[in-house]
Amino acid sequence: MNKFSTIETKINQELENAQLARHIGNEGMARVCARRAAGIAVRYYFMQTTKLDPKESPFEILRSFSELPNIPSEINKLTRNLTMRVSKSFELPDGIDLIDDAKKLCNYLSKFQY
Repeated sequence: MNKFSTIETKINQELENAQLARHIGNEGMARVCARRAAGIAVRYYFMQTTKLDPKESPFEILRSFSELPNIPSEINKLTRNLTMRVSKSFELPDGIDLIDDAKKLCNYLSKFQY
């Protein structure tokens, strides 16, 4: 198994876990898994482009990625959604789907072949 397929497998596993968590009504775990999937993709993007392996949590890696100057605005919006804090009632604003956002971000980053 090559490096790309291993990373892709880890990402897909987290996205599947996110869907399963949502299916059983555990939206908190769905958010965690979606962020982990996106964090894996961003970590390997950084490794590919900077040759450094960030040691931060997926959340912090996503936050660092969102601060890069040349990210397309649509991708930056996805990253901001993925780092958005939930409300006191553990909810995100209507219309934000972190699983969908993670999939879109991972798809965008896949063109860099991790």
